[in-house]
Amino acid sequence: MKALDELNFDNRFARLGDAFSTHVLPEPLDAPRLVVASEAAMALLDLDPAVAETPVFAELFGGHKLWAEAEPRAMVYSGHQFGGYTPQLGDGRGLLLGEVYNAAGEHWDLHLKGAGMTPYSRMGDGRAVLRSSIREFLASEALHALGIPSSRALCVIGSDTPVWREKQERGAMVLRMAHSHIRFGHFEYFYYTKKPEQQALLAEHVLNLHYPECREQPEPYLAMFREIVERNAELIAKWQAYGFCHGVMNTDNMSILGITFDFGPFAFLDDFDAHFICNHSDHEGRYSFSNQVPIGQWNLSALAQALTPFISVDALKEALGLYLPLYQANYLDLMRRRLGLTTAEDDDQHLVERLLKLMQNSGVDYTLFFRRLGDESAALAVARLRDDFVDLAGFDAWAEQYKARVARDGDYSEEQRRARMHAVNPLYILRNYLAQNAIAAAESGDYSEVRRLHEVLSKPFEEQAGMEQYAQRPPDWGKHLEISCSS
Repeated sequence: MKALDELNFDNRFARLGDAFSTHVLPEPLDAPRLVVASEAAMALLDLDPAVAETPVFAELFGGHKLWAEAEPRAMVYSGHQFGGYTPQLGDGRGLLLGEVYNAAGEHWDLHLKGAGMTPYSRMGDGRAVLRSSIREFLASEALHALGIPSSRALCVIGSDTPVWREKQERGAMVLRMAHSHIRFGHFEYFYYTKKPEQQALLAEHVLNLHYPECREQPEPYLAMFREIVERNAELIAKWQAYGFCHGVMNTDNMSILGITFDFGPFAFLDDFDAHFICNHSDHEGRYSFSNQVPIGQWNLSALAQALTPFISVDALKEALGLYLPLYQANYLDLMRRRLGLTTAEDDDQHLVERLLKLMQNSGVDYTLFFRRLGDESAALAVARLRDDFVDLAGFDAWAEQYKARVARDGDYSEEQRRARMHAVNPLYILRNYLAQNAIAAAESGDYSEVRRLHEVLSKPFEEQAGMEQYAQRPPDWGKHLEISCSS
């Protein structure tokens, strides 16, 4: 395991030059202190977890110190925000400190969010507040534990720095990690500003470093775009299957690697609601839960437009045509597994749709239903879950179809069924009210709840002794929290 001064830097994005980013130093936080750190994320850098408790750790990730090999850069990009194009965005409160490679040869971006003003701050102060930093940290690590591709989070550093939003809050920084922080909006920026040389350099950078296998194809750029389409179809299938709402699916928040990226007003579903809007600022419901699938395709179309200098329009359209079939196949496969099914039948999609409609009309808890469905045999499980539904006749009809489907699926023991279903149906998810409880404690100086919640969410499929309170339906107030883009 390594100490902090033993990290190996290889700042590949910085070497692209000043057309792609601007050199900016972090603005230090007042009295930086560790709120929470992820040992799993630290392991990706081969770091000894003990270093998180040292003063230099908070100083490095609170903006006070910097490695000699680091090259902090604020990236420039553009993007479509709520459907409208914004010509220049960029890292308004984040800095790419540099790229570190580990013993396995993996490169990880170290991106410090809340690091102060940059040329792209657009009238903002460049700061992040404690609550949003905690939410991003918890979400990044929780999604990874669920098997949903995501950026990672190393730590949150709190401070005494005052930051004004709707009220005065405390500033914080979160160190997030990914193999790349390049977004759809990077390609859009160079396309719409008519900078073909820089756009070609960016395309080569992404192709060589992140999709090298596409070099072996007759049309490498087309193969890369097809892979991006496939990754996003799979990603959004996982969001939908596990009830995750991103909240701000602007093209500048879409990763070129197909990972969950740029957390804002996200939420997991409590009661199933296909029309749920997690972003209090999304008045038209553009990024509602059910809209995430078509918006994913819309965003890929925006990326395709930016790639027309490299790929023919017909080839791009053909690749885009893969998105919905791939999404549907991935989603249905996940939902079969959540229902405990190991084989495929033609009517399975209808079985899933009927269940979700019943859940929608009865306000059934999305996560707990699937978990409890796997607690015992299909017959006993549906009998116990029946009282959660208003339309008893409708549920009874579905239950008979489900039991018959399970019987046709194969002959396996109750223990095998439970193990298989519990391996894909989490007991613990990051509910908004749990995050809010942890944030409220942290804002009063108590970081124990953030750390405890992070630990629970790191093993979402395993029942953990003494943690029953994290696996309950939320109180009524917890279902009506308003989350906006403010951070």
